[in-house]
Amino acid sequence: MIKASGARAAGVDEVTDADFDTEVLGAARPVLVEFTADWCPPCRQLAPVLSAVAEEERERLRVVQIDVDTNPVITARYGVLAMPTLILFRAGEPVRSMVGARPKRRLLEEIADALL
Repeated sequence: MIKASGARAAGVDEVTDADFDTEVLGAARPVLVEFTADWCPPCRQLAPVLSAVAEEERERLRVVQIDVDTNPVITARYGVLAMPTLILFRAGEPVRSMVGARPKRRLLEEIADALL
């Protein structure tokens, strides 16, 4: 079950340990996953960037968030140690990993090759 995340980036769905494989690995289009936490200031800084990217690229890309504190299985599976970590998945495989907040332009440049 997907729920809209009210506390974080608008327009960005939240996924969990329970639905990650279906919602992210089984997705037809690329999915950008932000591993985040409520206590993470850079995550809050990145929220408007993710909202803007989700809106602008909605035809080619899905953007989701997963809370590392409440979803330890997926967090451990991908070896996430720092927040925010962004992992871009395409065809069920991680194709790019980035750590830290960044401006929208830089983020779009970093993921552009996966959106072709």
